[in-house]
Amino acid sequence: MNGTAVNETAVKDISPKFDISLLAPIYQFLQCETPDQWVEKARLPENLPVLLRDHLLCELKAAQSAMFLIRKYAVDPQSADILLAWFKPYEDFAYKKIGDIHSLKGKNQVTKQITARKKSPYGQDLIDKMVLLIKEELHHFYQVLEIMHSRGIGYNNISASRYAKSLFQHVTNHEPYTLVDKLIIGAYIEARSCERFAKLAPQLDEDLGKFYISLLRSEARHYQDYLTLAQSISQEDIAERVSYFGRVEAELIQSPDHDFKFHSGIPIYQNSEIKN
Repeated sequence: MNGTAVNETAVKDISPKFDISLLAPIYQFLQCETPDQWVEKARLPENLPVLLRDHLLCELKAAQSAMFLIRKYAVDPQSADILLAWFKPYEDFAYKKIGDIHSLKGKNQVTKQITARKKSPYGQDLIDKMVLLIKEELHHFYQVLEIMHSRGIGYNNISASRYAKSLFQHVTNHEPYTLVDKLIIGAYIEARSCERFAKLAPQLDEDLGKFYISLLRSEARHYQDYLTLAQSISQEDIAERVSYFGRVEAELIQSPDHDFKFHSGIPIYQNSEIKN
């Protein structure tokens, strides 16, 4: 598996108290670093609203993806309904503009037992890892919403980037390979998020930079949890599929992209954006 070299000097610049060992596996896993062109556009103050709005939705989508996996593969029907009810306030806010920052406070904890369906060999492990991930992603959603609120940035639902959709187009269409591929994709999305948080942190104001640093540990664990689940479920070594999706992911990150979002590729500037 090809990795990208860790730029330890850049990593150390993020924070003198930051444990760079967290990022080393991320850089080894990903097949490319985020291009400087993306960082340059992301650091511009005028792009902060779209960056935060997209980040907000990415946190929700990460939680939804985990929820869909355990509903489809791991839980009994009653627990599937509990999961839907858990997400309803967040989805109502994000897609219907029902509720606000106050009504979402403290909603990231599930209050009822999530039970594995019978005869699911990996159901409980999937539930344990994904429920923790969901709690953390929904908490991050609320944290981003708080940041937006404090900065006077209103919420608008914006379209998703090509990134996740393009990755999922490469999923095998028969089980258990479908699930394994989805878990590998989950690992790449979490790893790229972690890498971009680290890239962005020194480029933004101190408060926002500290917030992104605070996300690194959980995001790094999420990617490892996805990979661990993928290998435990697969009857074969997953290295070849991991490498394959790594190439697909790197191509998306390194290729030109008209749409600037948190996981977009190299920005293509419109004529109005080009500065003399």
